[in-house]
Amino acid sequence: MFVTRLLPVLALVLLAACGRPEGGPARGSSSAAATTLSAADALAKGVPVAELQAALQRGDFTAAQLTQAALDAIKAGDGELHSVIVVNPDALAQARAIDEARKAGKSLGPLMGIPVLIKDNVETSDNMATTAGSLALKDNITRRDAPVVARLRAGGAIILGKTNLSEWANIRSTRSMSGWSAVGGLVANPHDKARTACGSSSGSGAAVAADFAPLAVGTETDGSVTCPASMNGLVGLKPTVGLVSRTHVVPISHSQDTPGPMGRSVSDVAAMMTVMAGSDPADVATMEADKFRSDYAAGLSKDYLKGLRVGVLRDRIGSDPKTAAVFEAALKTLTDAGAVLVDIKESQVPGLDEAEWTVLQYELKADLNTYLATTPAVVKTRTLADVIAFNKANAEKEMPFFGQEFFEQAQARGDLRTREYVLASVKAKTSSALKLDGLLKTNNVTVLVAPTYGPAWMSDPIWGDQYPGPSATQLPATSGYPHLTVPMGDVQGLPVGLSFIGPKWSEATLLKAGYAFEKARK
Repeated sequence: MFVTRLLPVLALVLLAACGRPEGGPARGSSSAAATTLSAADALAKGVPVAELQAALQRGDFTAAQLTQAALDAIKAGDGELHSVIVVNPDALAQARAIDEARKAGKSLGPLMGIPVLIKDNVETSDNMATTAGSLALKDNITRRDAPVVARLRAGGAIILGKTNLSEWANIRSTRSMSGWSAVGGLVANPHDKARTACGSSSGSGAAVAADFAPLAVGTETDGSVTCPASMNGLVGLKPTVGLVSRTHVVPISHSQDTPGPMGRSVSDVAAMMTVMAGSDPADVATMEADKFRSDYAAGLSKDYLKGLRVGVLRDRIGSDPKTAAVFEAALKTLTDAGAVLVDIKESQVPGLDEAEWTVLQYELKADLNTYLATTPAVVKTRTLADVIAFNKANAEKEMPFFGQEFFEQAQARGDLRTREYVLASVKAKTSSALKLDGLLKTNNVTVLVAPTYGPAWMSDPIWGDQYPGPSATQLPATSGYPHLTVPMGDVQGLPVGLSFIGPKWSEATLLKAGYAFEKARK
């Protein structure tokens, strides 16, 4: 659920836009839906979810036809991308059932009949394993829906299949190659197949960018929704931790983990977020979710930026002049749309890297052990120690490019009563929350903006990931605050995203700001 990056002093495991995939069609155009399109054409042209829904309601095509178009697109185009691990054998049956429900006059919500891909660390009740990309979990067919999947299903979404990911959500090694898993191979970026799709929600990002599905679920601990969204030219939202259930999701850290929506536009992601959000009795972090959730698509307006005070995190720009130039153009778009910009020169938290590192190691051991104990008996890896042993015994398949030193370091940690963990946990969450709250209050701004990341780097099995300078992901990740990325342009044809960050439970505000920015760019 996170991306890995190497820091100058400490190798720290941390958990993109108008460019489009090579040869891809213009996407997201409302004029494309003004005439009657086939399901396949609507999917390939990136017709927004609301317009797909209207076409389904008019009878232009059926959910079954849209689902078949998605399955056909995956079969035809995923051989080079490796973005989908498995398609749901029951997807068409589910779509036909939705068509019958529509004929009967039932309305299940904004995603009724829309195919959705699920990251392969999120359980579904379909006949598909939940592997987290690891051969150790190849038999992990639990036949249970994670509550977030149950919400999508109840909202009429078609569970299309499972997406590839950085194995174990990129937590195994500091030298990992984002998008690679032993189960699914290496995910390629549709904009340049030699480059990374980032991670760990690599397949979710690449598949939506390639128009295999309108929407996908990702998960994030630090950067794993927002980085692949940014580098694949998508919108991605990492919600407030506690707005979306994590039950039956292969974990890393209960302090930072959360599923999040990925799509081709802010309105698509807002519709998906409306369905995904809500309390879950089995996840104590979500106790207040029902209180704070809302219809996130309501109130989206191209005029929202007028008079909005926006903090600019200048120390998160980095040294790449091309990315910086795209960012400055995005800032001009904001001001032209009426936003009031406030420069903020410093947003760092001393010691945060080490504190996050420590928390993730302790919580990985505890949380993964708890999860593995709930898997079917056929799964023989019942603890983190078992996974480490499995990887050693199957090193040729599991570790051909990088090792598992983060796993081994986590295994050496104590339990969650250890003083070192308690202090690091307080440091990571409290200091980052105080920093963000302080930046917002002191500068009297509603949201903060920064480049999400630079452009995608070349995939490198020898040296691993090469992150292009600073990113915007860490503070919202460790604080548990929401983080939205929206395409802001491209660097030599490679997408880069603009991050919108706000206080706890501010998803509606971020989506409104992101929507107005998105519209101002078009």
